[in-house]
Amino acid sequence: MASTDPLRHVKPAVRAAKAYTLAARPALVKIDQNENPFDLPESVKRRVVERALMRPWSRYPAFDPRELLQALAAFSGWRPDGILAGNGSNELIQALLLVTVAPGTRVVIPEPTFTLYALLTSILGGEAVRVPLGPELEYDAGALRRTRSESGAGVTIACSPNNPTGSLLDAGDVERLCADGDGLVVVDEAYHEFSGQSVAPLLARHENLVVLRTFSKAMAMAGLRVGYLLASPALVREINKARLPYNLNFFSQSAALAALEERRELESVVRRLVAMREEVFLSLSALPGVRPYPSRANFILFELLDREPKAVFESLLERGVLVRDVTGFPRLERCLRVSIGSPDENAAFLDGLRAALSETFEGSGA
Repeated sequence: MASTDPLRHVKPAVRAAKAYTLAARPALVKIDQNENPFDLPESVKRRVVERALMRPWSRYPAFDPRELLQALAAFSGWRPDGILAGNGSNELIQALLLVTVAPGTRVVIPEPTFTLYALLTSILGGEAVRVPLGPELEYDAGALRRTRSESGAGVTIACSPNNPTGSLLDAGDVERLCADGDGLVVVDEAYHEFSGQSVAPLLARHENLVVLRTFSKAMAMAGLRVGYLLASPALVREINKARLPYNLNFFSQSAALAALEERRELESVVRRLVAMREEVFLSLSALPGVRPYPSRANFILFELLDREPKAVFESLLERGVLVRDVTGFPRLERCLRVSIGSPDENAAFLDGLRAALSETFEGSGA
């Protein structure tokens, strides 16, 4: 029998790509995934469960979740026929790129940023055109505009605030990008609630703008995977063709509606997290050899000027504190990222970091 290699039927671009993955590292203080440390109130959870128990589980969810779309329209200030709901915003990023990226399509992507954009682009046969952030890891809007124009890119993607740097792309710069041509401008606003800025008001003036959002961060629903996309109705109709049928289960739909009903309470939680972010930033700034970068999200990127980042990461983990190792990102070889947790988690992180810095310094022989 002839030997075969089934992998030869997998696209070369897929085989060459590095999968998006995250190693499971158990820890008492888990502040590595930018999750909301404050869960939805138990009363809200019970309301969702009670609604779920009243519904037959043997039946599919709504093909078009109209009640949720109406609620999202009221929440976002955009029209319901210009909204898609999805199984997390990642599914909607995938659907968007499926309908726009063909072999040879150029997609302008800042660097460093969320790696899924470039991964999906390459799998679809497109070309990721990288635009470095500025010297302080801020957005270089001029470079984005020049690269977009010179490359003839059909899509430009910006995460704002950016993951993992926390930097914000100014709304005026987004509007100039939209006005420069008809290429799509995609703004991933996964962390917009923490920044005080959204470009959603620009949707009425720019039909080439797409805004992505999630319930995983400020809305405290990372475990239920709900995201949504805002764009012109004509564009939404095309993106919807790549959305899988019944993509959002009824339980997640119900939970999203409940979270929107509780948005005033969630907004107060966001304000609290922003205040704690500034406190953690000041504490990090006071540590010798640590340089935190200003953030408009619910996390802080910090650089270790004279310590080995991986050693500090492991030392923190030994103390039960898990942060995110981002040393594999371009230009972040000396950086770690920490999510803003509860007051106790933040205190445990800062105490652990002080101990880790002392330990790694002494171990270095310096």
